[in-house]
Amino acid sequence: MKLTQTFTEFFQSEKAGGLLLLFATVMSLLLANSSFQTEYIAFWETEIGHHSITHWINDGLMTIFFLLIGLELEREMYDGELANIKNAILPIFGAFGGMIVPAGIFLALNYGTLTQNGAGIPMATDIAFAIGILSLLGNRIPASLKVFLTALAVIDDLGAILVIALFYTQTIAFVNLIIAFVIMGLLFILNRRKVHHLAPYLIGGAFMWYFMLNSGVHATITGVLLAFVIPFGNGGKKTASYRLQHFLHKPVAFIILPLFAVANTCIAINSNWYEGLSHENSIGIILGLVIGKPLGIWFFSFIAVALGICTLPRDLRWRNILGAGMLGGIGFTMSIFITLLAFKNDGEEVITYSKIAILLASFLSGIIGFLWLKSTLKAPSKSTKIK
Repeated sequence: MKLTQTFTEFFQSEKAGGLLLLFATVMSLLLANSSFQTEYIAFWETEIGHHSITHWINDGLMTIFFLLIGLELEREMYDGELANIKNAILPIFGAFGGMIVPAGIFLALNYGTLTQNGAGIPMATDIAFAIGILSLLGNRIPASLKVFLTALAVIDDLGAILVIALFYTQTIAFVNLIIAFVIMGLLFILNRRKVHHLAPYLIGGAFMWYFMLNSGVHATITGVLLAFVIPFGNGGKKTASYRLQHFLHKPVAFIILPLFAVANTCIAINSNWYEGLSHENSIGIILGLVIGKPLGIWFFSFIAVALGICTLPRDLRWRNILGAGMLGGIGFTMSIFITLLAFKNDGEEVITYSKIAILLASFLSGIIGFLWLKSTLKAPSKSTKIK
């Protein structure tokens, strides 16, 4: 399978970004549990314009991350793996299973409790971390596995966005929401009139974000909506969509996501931190990500192929799909993001214990997935390397 230049650039940026995310997370945890603990945690809680620095990152900068996700999803739908429905069905089924099964496991343990609202936490996959771990296997990785995991993670992100919009929106200010959609409609008209300058879309997007922020719907949804009104054209390098997507890759991978990781993993781990792991919420997160993700991804993919809806790529085996599912259990960024929404009214303790469960589950999923794929993927022969 020949990979497009756009896909290769995306994979490479996510690979490096995933490794930087790992470094940023470790450094943040170390600082939060060092002699600088008080000052470090207080810094992220510093208020600017009635909101903490962490809040500005989570509701502001992460909108840009979702804008990039939207642009990538749009490209995949028009000019990528998702453009051909036959190619798209396998990762679509896999992603669907990777959301349903973990949520089911979580709800089985938490239904009727104060923490049942966290069902969306183990549904998420961190695309940067997952691809970063996969990339460590180098030229062992079949091209189809790169495409499968990337498409799976992008679809998974779309699922997480829908979950946020549908289940983590509480009070809605309809006037502000209507204004946000009116602005989106005006931008769509510009799109249809073939206005390809980015400036009006970005300015309009900023106003959309403001009204969405004050509507009760989470402001980051603006990023995805904006992506689909920016002209895609023929998908070429001169189009507005391509230029913006290409420009955003590095800032998102090397600035925004590391900042999010640092701000949201400044966790002061006390001596009895492990006690929170016995709570149904933590068990649901860990089992959902470590067991539910690979089981759901593998089983739903298998069902799709068994029913003849799609086929397994020639260079893949079912054990490879299982390994990709294990890497899908690396929730991290999106899982933490959903945690903040799910438990924002339940106190800092439940959020902290959830974050610890996410970190532990993501670490286990990454290690298990890497070791599994390393043992099941054949190293390329010498003749292949020479070529």
